[in-house]
Amino acid sequence: MVTMKQTTLVQPVSYQGIGLHAALEVHMVLRPAPADTGIVFVRTDLPGRPSVQAHLSHVTNTMRATTLEAGAAKVFTVEHILSALSGLQIDNCTVEMDSPEPPVGDGSSLEFVRLIETAGVQVLDAPRREWIIKEQHLIQEEDKFVAVVPYDGYRITFTSINPHPLLGIQFLDTEITKETYVQKIAFARTIAFTGELEMLRQLGLGKGGTLENAVVYDETTCLSKVRTDDELVRHKVLDMIGDLALLGRPIRGHVIAVKSGHKLNNLLTHHIIKEFNAN
Repeated sequence: MVTMKQTTLVQPVSYQGIGLHAALEVHMVLRPAPADTGIVFVRTDLPGRPSVQAHLSHVTNTMRATTLEAGAAKVFTVEHILSALSGLQIDNCTVEMDSPEPPVGDGSSLEFVRLIETAGVQVLDAPRREWIIKEQHLIQEEDKFVAVVPYDGYRITFTSINPHPLLGIQFLDTEITKETYVQKIAFARTIAFTGELEMLRQLGLGKGGTLENAVVYDETTCLSKVRTDDELVRHKVLDMIGDLALLGRPIRGHVIAVKSGHKLNNLLTHHIIKEFNAN
């Protein structure tokens, strides 16, 4: 097996916008970082610029989005930026933000992919470590499940089942490489339903959502213009890649999921870590 090297960005890049859920203005800067740094979020708006590592040990909430906390450093809805960094195989990066939530962009990870491509990728003189899956892991809750099995590569097979008449059953099976991530995954946006909007508002969520940065459905129709008929399942895979990036290093395995979300994705990361801590 060829030993791959770790990567980071060549130069800093910045992006400004509002967050999807809190709708707060945020200025985000992606900066190069040394080997073995991983992905670190820095809250530049707080005294002492506290930071939190993008690692499953810092996950404190998985309802509608993934939240990370360490001391005063709290960031949420981090799955899209983590997905882009993982999809483009960026191992080390400092993500500076002057607000707790990254910008929503267009609701996908495409803006972040463009940022990374603008910054350029630098290969570092340090080996990339992987979690090589050697055992089967399965987490199931009612009609939802996620599993990972040994596989020579990184592959995701996802089935989405939704009762909406325009959605139904959607299926995606793909190898996860830089090329497939950009071509098949990065453009897929968050899905929302008008019937949930009031509930989300009461929870303080979804305040930054629009018909452009989310694919919005009412009871029978789609109010947004979809990019593909199966945009929902593609975005589910996008989220999963971001959630699995919290393992701190790439995995070599085949992930199989039906109706999985942030909670089950997070539980899977804990099962994977237990496998390696036990050996």
